[in-house]
Amino acid sequence: MDKKITFNELRKIKDSLPDGSIRQLAHEFDIEVETVRNYFGGANYDRGKSVGLHIEPGPNGGVVLIDDSKILERAKELLADEIH
Repeated sequence: MDKKITFNELRKIKDSLPDGSIRQLAHEFDIEVETVRNYFGGANYDRGKSVGLHIEPGPNGGVVLIDDSKILERAKELLADEIH
Protein backbone atom coordinates (compact mmCIF):
# COMPACT_ATOMS: atom_id res chain seq x y z
CA MET A 1 0.00 0.00 0.00
CA ASP A 2 1.43 3.38 -1.02
CA LYS A 3 1.89 5.93 1.73
CA LYS A 4 2.25 9.67 1.14
CA ILE A 5 4.24 11.81 3.58
CA THR A 6 6.35 14.97 3.31
CA PHE A 7 10.11 14.52 3.25
CA ASN A 8 10.42 16.70 6.37
CA GLU A 9 7.88 14.54 8.26
CA LEU A 10 9.78 11.40 7.26
CA ARG A 11 13.09 12.86 8.48
CA LYS A 12 11.46 14.05 11.73
CA ILE A 13 10.28 10.50 12.45
CA LYS A 14 13.80 9.15 11.80
CA ASP A 15 15.42 11.85 13.95
CA SER A 16 12.95 11.20 16.80
CA LEU A 17 13.60 7.45 17.00
CA PRO A 18 15.31 6.23 20.17
CA ASP A 19 18.98 5.23 19.95
CA GLY A 20 19.44 1.86 18.31
CA SER A 21 16.10 1.94 16.47
CA ILE A 22 17.64 1.95 12.99
CA ARG A 23 19.58 -1.22 13.84
CA GLN A 24 16.49 -2.74 15.45
CA LEU A 25 14.41 -2.06 12.34
CA ALA A 26 17.15 -3.54 10.13
CA HIS A 27 17.20 -6.66 12.30
CA GLU A 28 13.39 -7.00 12.40
CA PHE A 29 13.06 -6.65 8.61
CA ASP A 30 16.26 -8.61 7.86
CA ILE A 31 17.80 -5.80 5.81
CA GLU A 32 21.00 -3.74 5.98
CA VAL A 33 21.19 -0.75 8.34
CA GLU A 34 21.99 1.50 5.36
CA THR A 35 18.83 0.28 3.63
CA VAL A 36 16.78 1.49 6.62
CA ARG A 37 18.59 4.83 6.46
CA ASN A 38 17.80 5.03 2.74
CA TYR A 39 14.14 4.38 3.61
CA PHE A 40 14.20 7.55 5.69
CA GLY A 41 15.69 9.64 2.91
CA GLY A 42 19.35 8.60 2.94
CA ALA A 43 21.21 7.86 -0.25
CA ASN A 44 23.92 5.29 0.49
CA TYR A 45 23.42 2.78 -2.28
CA ASP A 46 26.93 1.34 -1.99
CA ARG A 47 26.00 -0.46 1.23
CA GLY A 48 22.21 -0.19 1.28
CA LYS A 49 19.48 -0.85 -1.24
CA SER A 50 16.79 1.29 -2.78
CA VAL A 51 13.54 0.92 -0.88
CA GLY A 52 10.78 2.21 -3.14
CA LEU A 53 10.79 5.90 -2.25
CA HIS A 54 9.61 8.37 -4.83
CA ILE A 55 10.27 12.02 -3.97
CA GLU A 56 8.41 14.81 -5.73
CA PRO A 57 9.81 18.33 -5.18
CA GLY A 58 7.64 20.76 -3.25
CA PRO A 59 7.10 22.46 0.11
CA ASN A 60 8.38 20.77 3.30
CA GLY A 61 11.10 18.97 1.36
CA GLY A 62 8.62 17.62 -1.16
CA VAL A 63 6.19 14.72 -1.10
CA VAL A 64 7.48 11.20 -0.60
CA LEU A 65 5.53 8.23 -1.92
CA ILE A 66 6.51 5.02 -0.14
CA ASP A 67 5.73 1.74 -1.92
CA ASP A 68 5.67 -0.32 1.29
CA SER A 69 4.96 1.46 4.58
CA LYS A 70 5.79 -1.46 6.94
CA ILE A 71 9.05 0.09 8.15
CA LEU A 72 7.39 3.49 8.61
CA GLU A 73 4.52 1.98 10.59
CA ARG A 74 6.95 0.02 12.80
CA ALA A 75 9.01 3.18 13.38
CA LYS A 76 5.84 4.97 14.52
CA GLU A 77 5.16 2.08 16.93
CA LEU A 78 8.67 2.48 18.37
CA LEU A 79 8.02 6.19 18.87
CA ALA A 80 4.68 5.48 20.58
CA ASP A 81 6.38 2.96 22.88
CA GLU A 82 8.95 5.61 23.79
CA ILE A 83 6.18 8.01 24.88
CA HIS A 84 4.49 5.48 27.18
